Amino acid sequence: MPTGLPSRTPLHLRLLAAPAAALCLVLSGCTAATSSAAQEVDPAVSQEIDAALQEITGQVLSKGPNGEDPSPVEAATVTDAQAAEVAAMGLTAAIVMHYGGNDWANAQIAGLNAEFERLGIRVIATTDANFDPAKQVSDIETVLAQDPDIIVSIPTDPVATAGAYRKAAEQGVRLVFMDNVPDGFTAGQDYVSMVSADNYGNGVTSAYLFARSLGGKGKIGVIHHEADFFVTQQRYEGFTTTIEDEFPDIEVVQEQGIAGPDFAGDAQGVANAMLTKNADLDGIWAVWDVPAEGVMAAARETGRTDIKIATEDLGTNVAIALAKGEMVVGLGAQLPYSQGVAEVDLAALSALGEQVPPYVALSSLPVDHENVLDAWKQVYSADPPAAVTDAFEG
Repeated sequence: MPTGLPSRTPLHLRLLAAPAAALCLVLSGCTAATSSAAQEVDPAVSQEIDAALQEITGQVLSKGPNGEDPSPVEAATVTDAQAAEVAAMGLTAAIVMHYGGNDWANAQIAGLNAEFERLGIRVIATTDANFDPAKQVSDIETVLAQDPDIIVSIPTDPVATAGAYRKAAEQGVRLVFMDNVPDGFTAGQDYVSMVSADNYGNGVTSAYLFARSLGGKGKIGVIHHEADFFVTQQRYEGFTTTIEDEFPDIEVVQEQGIAGPDFAGDAQGVANAMLTKNADLDGIWAVWDVPAEGVMAAARETGRTDIKIATEDLGTNVAIALAKGEMVVGLGAQLPYSQGVAEVDLAALSALGEQVPPYVALSSLPVDHENVLDAWKQVYSADPPAAVTDAFEG
C-alpha cells in the first residue's frame, strides 16, 4: 500500500491563508459555456500546486505489492565485470507481456532487449497475451517448453495466472515481474523481484497537474481500471485521495471502470456518456494514456474539446495533445525503458548469487506542455518522434 503524501498543511488550507492576487491567469482552451470552473485562476493556486509538485518529485510514494519499502533503481545495476560473468553463463530469457503494441510496452521491451544483449543473455521468446489470462497461461506453458533461465513478465490477472507462474518457479526459472505479481508469491522465494514506476505517485502527480489546470475547482469524471491490477489500483488511489484531501472544490460527479481489452474504445463509450449526462463537466481523468485517447475521441464526438484530461504514461497520442496544448493538461509518466533495464539487471544479479531488493521503483515524472519534449527523451531514451516535435506550439 502507498506510503501517502509527505506530511504538510493541506493545500486548500494554505491557499486560504495566501494573499489574494491582483492578477489572474487565463487557462488556454477553456472556452465552452458549459464548463462550470472559473476561467480565471488566482496565480497563488498555480504557485502552491507547483510547490507541492516540486516537493514530491524524485520521491517514491508507493510500497510494493507485499508492503515492501521501495529500493532505488541504482540497487539494480550490473557492472561491466559482472556483465562479463553473466555472459559466460550462456543464459536464455523470455519476455511474457500482458499486452503489447502501445508505447509503454514497446519501451519496456526495448529496454529489456538492449540490456539482455549487453549481458549476453539470449532472448528466446516474446509473447503478447492481449490482456487475456488464458492466453497468458498458454504463453507461459509454451515458453517453459523451451526451458528458459529467466522470465520477465507482467501478469494479466494475479489469481488466474498464478498456477502457470508457480510451475515456472518450480522449474527453476528466475522470475522478475513488472508492476504486478501473482497471488501468493513471495519475493526471494517464488520470484526474484518486482520493478515498477511509483504508480501511487503517478496518480498524485496527475491530480496536481489536473487541479492546476482547473484552478483548484470544478466538476470532473474518473475512468479507472476495473481489474485486480496492483499498479492501476495504486494510480486510482493516489489520484482520488489527493483530489479528496487537497482540493475540496473539485467534485467527482461520476466515475466508472473499464475492463478492456479495447481500452480506448471502452473509455470512449464511458466518456461519451459522462459528457452527455454532465453538460457542465470540466475534466476527465483516465487511468493511462490509451483510455485517455478514448476520452479525447469522445470529446471530439460530443463537441467538448474544451474538456481537460489528465492521465498517466507518455504515449505518442497524448504527447501530441500536450505539445499542441489541446485537451490533455498533464500526466505522471513512468520510465519504462529504464524499468526494463532494471528488470534484466535484477535477474542477472540473482543468477550471480547476489542479494537483490524485492521491490525497485522509479519516481513519477510530471509532464505538461512545457516539458513534454524533454520528458520524451527521459522516458524513452530517444528523441521524440516528428509527430510530437512538429506538433509543439511554444
